[in-house]
Amino acid sequence: MSKNKNEELQDKPVKDQVEDVIDEAIEEVENEEGKKEVKEETPKLTEEEKLKEDLKKEKDKFLRLFAEFENYKRRTSKERLELFKTANQEVMTAMLPVLDDFDRALNELRKQGDENLVHGVELIHNKLKETLKSKGLEPMLVKEGDTFDSELHEAITQIPAPKDKLKGKIVDVVERGYKLGERIIRYPKVVTGK
Repeated sequence: MSKNKNEELQDKPVKDQVEDVIDEAIEEVENEEGKKEVKEETPKLTEEEKLKEDLKKEKDKFLRLFAEFENYKRRTSKERLELFKTANQEVMTAMLPVLDDFDRALNELRKQGDENLVHGVELIHNKLKETLKSKGLEPMLVKEGDTFDSELHEAITQIPAPKDKLKGKIVDVVERGYKLGERIIRYPKVVTGK
């Protein structure tokens, strides 16, 4: 034993000194047995077998890394496509009132009967609608008599149904709804019958 351990042992009672020496001896024996078992359990591999095992581990690691990278590429490309589809949502939402005003103006021009003016405004209106459509904006098709669905429609009021078949159904569409891709960016505002 080293000098420090001897000094420590002398400061302790004899009983504790004996227990410490026995504990150290037991630990040394267990460590030596453990080393022998590890040596006996591990058969000696030739250099070629060791290299084959290392190669197998590296291939496995490479395949896992490659699969993880492929999943990452697929996920990011899907997220990028989704972002492109909805990136212009704010612009589209800002354009909806302009489109509504255009529809109302066109209806008023038709009432006045000036065919040349109506035709010119229709051309501009169609060009605006087609441009917005090419960017993914689609009107939601809702008409009188459709079944009201609170997931797809926004009821602004309920009136007595003019016909019995319109009870619980849409009586009038006050404001058209729009989708951008698969996402609804403005719900159609409807009047329902009771």
